[in-house]
Amino acid sequence: MNELSPAKRILLVFNSATGQPGRVGDVMRRYGYTFDIRRPGEGDVLPHDLSGYHLVVVFGGPMSANEDDLGNVSAIMDWLPKVVASDAMYLGICLGAQMMARHLGASVAPHPDGLTEIGYYPVQATEAGRDLFPDNMMVYHWHSEGFGLPEGAELMATGPTFPHQAYHIDGRIWGIQFHPEVDDESHERWLSGAGDKTDRPNGQGPDEQRAGRAKYDVDFGAWFERFAAKVLVADRAPVVAGCGD
Repeated sequence: MNELSPAKRILLVFNSATGQPGRVGDVMRRYGYTFDIRRPGEGDVLPHDLSGYHLVVVFGGPMSANEDDLGNVSAIMDWLPKVVASDAMYLGICLGAQMMARHLGASVAPHPDGLTEIGYYPVQATEAGRDLFPDNMMVYHWHSEGFGLPEGAELMATGPTFPHQAYHIDGRIWGIQFHPEVDDESHERWLSGAGDKTDRPNGQGPDEQRAGRAKYDVDFGAWFERFAAKVLVADRAPVVAGCGD
């Protein structure tokens, strides 16, 4: 899809000390990629030279993209111009999508009615996004802010509560508001650590979320497999276990 670096490394940037790549890591590992994990909030330095990376993924976190007083937020915001200037692909997940949108001049703000999306909610493909998104699917969210659409970005998916759910710029920079990385382990860890925060307006409690996971996660996971194949790896075939790269 793009003239990109042939590197097999992916840079994974986490906004928390405990974040894990989950399903995103499982899928990309099957294509033979290796990971460089950085946690700027824990003191890790973000690389200046991105020529050795095929893809940069910035994950979510409990903070706002507007909290420049936080070390991880300021470090990533100061670093994003290097990502934009590079040839590496970019995937921002939730906070990572919001940070990139903000860097590109869009606003990041709470819902005007104070609503959140915490749990499983529908998103729909826009006309531009029909090749990558189904007409309607249920995805996993955990956020109270949304991003505006940056100048030059194409909206690929929308939703009834937060209308901007997925965007891209030139097929290289991608932002999605939801969490395809969340697997069973991370979902339970999130509920254990922050289940008391699920009672926010429009949020779903732990039991409702678990029911949603049982009902929707297989299809959500299958969607990410297709998305990764079409967008994130494009021309790389999965590596057969035991046969090397």
